[in-house]
Amino acid sequence: MPEGVTVVQHPLVQHKLTWMRAKETPSPLFRSLLKEIALLLAYEVTRDLKLTDMTIETPLQPMQSPVIDGKKFCLISILRAGNGLLEGMMDLVPNAPVGHIGLYRDHETLEAIEYYFKVPGNLEERLTIVVDPMLATGHTAVAAITRLKQAGAKNLRFVCLLTVPEGIKVLREAHPDVPIFTAAIDERLNEKGYILPGLGDAGDRIYGTK
Repeated sequence: MPEGVTVVQHPLVQHKLTWMRAKETPSPLFRSLLKEIALLLAYEVTRDLKLTDMTIETPLQPMQSPVIDGKKFCLISILRAGNGLLEGMMDLVPNAPVGHIGLYRDHETLEAIEYYFKVPGNLEERLTIVVDPMLATGHTAVAAITRLKQAGAKNLRFVCLLTVPEGIKVLREAHPDVPIFTAAIDERLNEKGYILPGLGDAGDRIYGTK
């Protein structure tokens, strides 16, 4: 396993991912499966959140009980496909602040170009979880994380559905302090920068576009 990478191998994640890969899976089912996997990935990426005790009253008596310590972590979606993961995570943490980064990949250079950026305040005090279904060439993830660091983020994690060794290498070399959480590491990229065997273009499959 590459350093700094966690592959979530839970049987439910792997089962749902198989059906997402299948080319005959329609967009509504694809979206539903992605949302379900996102919830399971969110569980894993937040596993080590710090807790503190607060006093509450049950129907029977007062008690000290644990709650998440400090400012709530935030979720950052890389548009547009990131929203598919975002929706599932928000089901688990509906009060988490959410930001969006608009980036598209130049098909000639494969470099990421920014067109939108709006994120929560106080990033320096939050765990910042960046979501995008595919970590392929790594350029989009690197650009997004660089931009978030410029905005003050210090504690970041990257969550994707699929990745490949090439993308992991690019992201880890640029941002070795940012751990990666994924459901699978696939074989390689093709000449157009798509993951093989992959599942096609995640955005197109989420929204039924081509």
